[in-house]
Amino acid sequence: MTDWTNHFVGLPFAAFGRDRSGCDCWGLACLVYREELQISLPDYLGYTSVDEHAEIAALVADAKASPVWLPVTGPVEPFDLAVFRRGRLDSHVGIVVQHGLMLHAAGEDCAKVESYLAHPWRHRLTGVYRHIERLSRAVR
Repeated sequence: MTDWTNHFVGLPFAAFGRDRSGCDCWGLACLVYREELQISLPDYLGYTSVDEHAEIAALVADAKASPVWLPVTGPVEPFDLAVFRRGRLDSHVGIVVQHGLMLHAAGEDCAKVESYLAHPWRHRLTGVYRHIERLSRAVR
């Protein structure tokens, strides 16, 4: 594991959470990107319930369709976002730590590092995306 993950492991899960007092999966991505990369992601607080997977799937779809997220077709890198299907919908995200490991917040659990290549996540992975600001900064 890398040092940056230690700053986030153990943060409590909180529906609609977007800060260190608690966060959901997208809130954790927002927090990591803000604190580690100085990139502000939209908070998407307009959906009405984290239990409504269709609405979460819509926000994930909006983020994936945005020109700031590019599909990763080669090797994954730390801070890429992995998108997962829950049921029939893409409604969960994790932050890649290294190949095979992600930091994520799911259900009523705290933020933790877990393999996305093992059960229960491997068969649910639908794509990995890289924020365009990470590419533009790497080129400089």
